[in-house]
This record gives sequence, C-alpha cells and structure tokens, in this order.
Amino acid sequence: MACTTILVGKYASYDGSTIIARNEDSAQGEFDPKKMVVVTPSEQPRHYRSVISHVEIELPEEPLQYSAVPNADLHIGLWAEAGVNEANVAMSATETITSNERVLGADPLVELQPARGKEGDADYQPEVPGGIGEEDMVTLVLPYIRSAREGVQRLGALLEQYGTYEMNGIAFSDVDEIWWLETIGGHHWIAKRVPDDAYVTMPNQLGIDEFDLEDALGEQEEHMCSADMEEFIERHHLNLAVEDVSPLNPRDMFGSHSDQDHVYNTPRAWYIQRFLNPYDELWDSPTAPHTPSSDDIPWCRQPERKITIEDIKYVLSSHYQGTPFDPYGKLGDDSTRGSVRPIGINRQNHLAVMQIRPYRPESCRAIQWMAYGSNPFNTLVPMYANVNTVPEYLADTTTRVTSENFYWVNRLIAVMADAHFADCIPHIGRYQEKTGGMGHRMIEATDEQVMRLDTNPVDVDGLADEELELTGERDADAIIAAVRNDEVRDILQAANQTMADQLKRETEDLLDKVLYAASMGMRNGFHLSDN
Repeated sequence: MACTTILVGKYASYDGSTIIARNEDSAQGEFDPKKMVVVTPSEQPRHYRSVISHVEIELPEEPLQYSAVPNADLHIGLWAEAGVNEANVAMSATETITSNERVLGADPLVELQPARGKEGDADYQPEVPGGIGEEDMVTLVLPYIRSAREGVQRLGALLEQYGTYEMNGIAFSDVDEIWWLETIGGHHWIAKRVPDDAYVTMPNQLGIDEFDLEDALGEQEEHMCSADMEEFIERHHLNLAVEDVSPLNPRDMFGSHSDQDHVYNTPRAWYIQRFLNPYDELWDSPTAPHTPSSDDIPWCRQPERKITIEDIKYVLSSHYQGTPFDPYGKLGDDSTRGSVRPIGINRQNHLAVMQIRPYRPESCRAIQWMAYGSNPFNTLVPMYANVNTVPEYLADTTTRVTSENFYWVNRLIAVMADAHFADCIPHIGRYQEKTGGMGHRMIEATDEQVMRLDTNPVDVDGLADEELELTGERDADAIIAAVRNDEVRDILQAANQTMADQLKRETEDLLDKVLYAASMGMRNGFHLSDN
C-alpha cells in the first residue's frame, strides 16, 4: 500500500505525548472503504488464517481489547491497519517500503505458491502458504503486547518464523517510547527507537539511515534486529561502506535509490522536513543541501518548534503548497505541477494519529484521531480509544455509497471540491478549523469529567451481588478499580458520540456548501434567468 508516516517523539510533541501517524493509501485505481471499530477479546480469533497468503497461525489466549481501522469490504482480508490496545500501546501497520535486488536474492519474499495439477495425480503439487503482510500484522500483534518494545519483539519473532511476502515498515508506541521496524527480505528485520526529541518522516521507502548493530545484538537500548543480522550482511556482501565504520547505513544496504523514488518517495520527506524545519536549510535553492530528489534526506530530525496535531494533519494532507509541484497552485508550469506524488492523494483511505498522553490517567490516556478520504478535503477528529464501541458515523461504513457515514461523505466532498478547488477550499478551511476546535474542547471537557470521578467514592458495600460477581473480585481495591474503569468508559463513549453527532452536522453543512459551489461552476450554466 502507498502510505506516508510521521512519528513524533515525546519531547518533540507539543504536550509531551508520543505520536505516531500514517495515511493509508490504496494502490492506483483502488479505493478501500474504511471504518473504525473496537475488537473485544471475545471477537479476537484464536486461530488466524490470512486471506491473501493462506498462512495459518495459532494465537494466544487472553488477548487485550483494541481499536482498529479495518476494511469495510473483506474480500482481500481485514487490514486492521491502526489502533491502540487497552494497555495504551499503539501500532500502525504498515508503510510499504522499498528494497533492492541483492536483498531479495539473499532472502526472497515468502509468497503464496498455489497448488498445481490435480490432487491425486503424480505431478500434483500442494499449495504452499505465504508469509504475513499488511493484511495480518495488527491482528497478530497488537492484542498481545504491553509496550512498544514488546511489539517489536513479537512481530520480529513472527517474521522470522513465518516470513513476509512484502517489504513493510511498522510503528509501535507507548507512553515513553516509539519504535520503528523495517522488514529486510523475507525473514529479516531491523528496528530503531525514535529519539525522544525528534520526528521521523517515512514515505514508501526504506528509511533508517543509521544503525548500531552492536547495540542491536547486545544491550538493545536503541536498536533491535534479527539474531543473525551480522552474518546475513557479511555472507551476502550487503555493507556498501568504503571503510569499516559504525553505525551502519541500512538505507544503502537494504533500500533503493531509483528514479521512481525521486518522483514518488523522496519529495514527500523533503516537503515535510521543509515545513517543520523551514530555517535549517535553504530548501528551495538550486544549491540546497536537500532537494525533492535527494537520497540522503535524514530519517529523523529535531524540529525547530514543537509539533502539534494540526502540524501532522497539514503535512499529511500536503499537495506541495507554495512550491512549483502543487497541482492546484500557480507556481511553476505544466511540466512541474503534479509531476511528483502528493502526500494528500485522491486514493487516501484513512489517516490515523495515535496520541499517548503521559499527563492523563491510563483509563483515558490514548486518543486516536481519525480522518477518512482524501486529506486536503477532510478533517481530523479525536476518538478516545479505550471504549467498548465506536459511534456508528465512523463505524458503520459499508460498500454502499451514502452521505450517512463519515467515510463516504468525505469521498463525495473531495471529488466535488477537487474539480472546483478555488471556490470550495475556503469552506473546507473553515470546516477544518471549526471541527478541530470542537475536538480539542471535547478532550478538555471529557478529561475534566474523568478527573472529577476521583471525588466521588465508590460505595462497595452498596453494590449488588451480581455486580460483585461481574467484577470477578471480592477485594475492595479491585472492585473499586473495575467499577471506576466502567464509569470512565461510559464517559469516554458518551464524549465520542457527542463528537460524532457534532461532526455529522458540520460535515453535512460542508457538503451542502461544496455541492452549491460545484453546481454553480457547472459548464452548462448560463447567466440569464427566467426569474
């Protein structure tokens, strides 16, 4: 899948949160309707079978509850994509990344091999399942981890055992750390901890540019990898460094530097860093240190100011505003406008921004900000993740086109606004600002409501016997914690519903305005009227 990821360390974010965010984009010519759901332990499979690769995996008992953003149409599998579990660990999977022929020759991808011939015949060859991929990873990992580091370890073990049929990058976060894992060929992988004071930009390209192999095979403070990575690199002559230096450069060893990268991948990293570090470099100079086609744009960088949710939404909606590459702009000419792949593209499925806040109780610490459809024309709204259900407006997407849910109404608005950009974009800008403000107000009001619960003690003696049985405990502290957790979830669910109701009203109002502007711009209009 074509996607764009940004990771923000806790000292680089505006409020001390760890933040991981990714656009999920469909392949060219495809549009995959999405919905946000909560997967309860009873709904989580114990035996998993991939639709694409047919791999079958037994899963542990006692999974955690988690949020997810699956496909509405399951013909190619679930594709859970992004979520937060009840231990406040977030996962985003996956960013499709690049490789090179040397890596794929050394450790081939594990692809499904269909059965050949007729069963019972002498030349019959049974089916051989493939490895795991984007379809599977959130379902296989997120319900079973209690830290970002554990996420890397579990996914790494699955990759070594079952392999993968595609190159991917995967993000994990908890309240303290963010880790980024990249697959290397069919069974190998590397992972690096995001510096707390930095952000990471990831287009569809292998990104890590510095890797301490000694740490990865030893203390694993900032790096992890497959156990045989040192031998793998040496045996297949993958280290391209002229001198024996440390750290290694995985981008040179495992990645690509193709002509396609320079129109599809590197411009996205260039634009995001140009926005977040405008004064570090002369970005638009002919002699700039980094240009849209540079292969050495840093994987991570310290921002010039702290990064907000709105910054993340802006860069992940980018169509290269203020540059000659903007397809809606007036700079440049026909040879430059639209010549590189926008970040905010037409075939966007969703954007999920997972924010883990250190200053709030564990019960309401995680917020999953959501947007559907093409990012230049949509809005990003907060949903508390640790709830039992998601509002229907975001959860009930089907393959039927309708203005009654958030996914399809965004698709409808985008296609009209794109064709009448100048007339519609002021309405969209006001809508984004208003709904964004509503979201922040909802969070503040809900956090205050949760905090006030501490002033209302739980009457354990007054609980009915059936309520005590539901907690599964007789210990007073455990009973209080269980009851309080239920109370908090009720508050969070009510807040999410209120946000969804307000969002629906504002989005329908935007649809009305965009429809009017587009109707007035129709080519069969005429300036005379019979009224």
